[in-house]
Amino acid sequence: MLRYLRHAIAFFISFTLPVAAGAQEVRITPDTPARTIMLNGETLVIERIQDTTHRLNSEFTKTSRPCPPFCILPISAAPGVATVGEIEVMDFLEDTVAQGKGLLIDSRVPEWFAKGTIPGAVNVPFSTLEPTNPYRDEILKALGARQNGTGWDFSNALDLMMFCNGPWCDQSPRAIRNLTDAGYPAEKIRYYRGGMQLWMLLGLTVRTPTS
Repeated sequence: MLRYLRHAIAFFISFTLPVAAGAQEVRITPDTPARTIMLNGETLVIERIQDTTHRLNSEFTKTSRPCPPFCILPISAAPGVATVGEIEVMDFLEDTVAQGKGLLIDSRVPEWFAKGTIPGAVNVPFSTLEPTNPYRDEILKALGARQNGTGWDFSNALDLMMFCNGPWCDQSPRAIRNLTDAGYPAEKIRYYRGGMQLWMLLGLTVRTPTS
């Protein structure tokens, strides 16, 4: 009972006390107003839009697209590949990408990537991972794989987190399946199913690539 009362009082206070001037009212979590990540010598700040009247006005406001091709995707992209949310994306950037152990990959075509992406993401279009791409081996090598006879050694391959436009976009799931079909370990891959649509719907920082 005492614990319940303490929680009730804390809840009441949080909704009745005024927000301090300059404080972030729209936080990522109750304890986290923003995430600051050092990546390749650059400081990335991920936060939410503070304007509580803000509305999306882009392609991501559409609710209905023809299916196919814009069908609702399963929660799982491939067997053994973990599906994650926004907090896990930020954790991955801080704990894995910033440490040089992984990549956050935007699997969309370059035109979409150029419109804006998650800070810290790199563009590896889904089509470049198709087995018919003559340069795919070079991409696998860039991801840390090594050719071993007629096959591949992925023991030193980077951890990957992949996304595209959202639950109706099949580009990152296709890229993930092509990687696992090539032998890339499923446990080294994560799928952010929400993609840019949910990222932007939550008002999180979007970065426009400079090149």
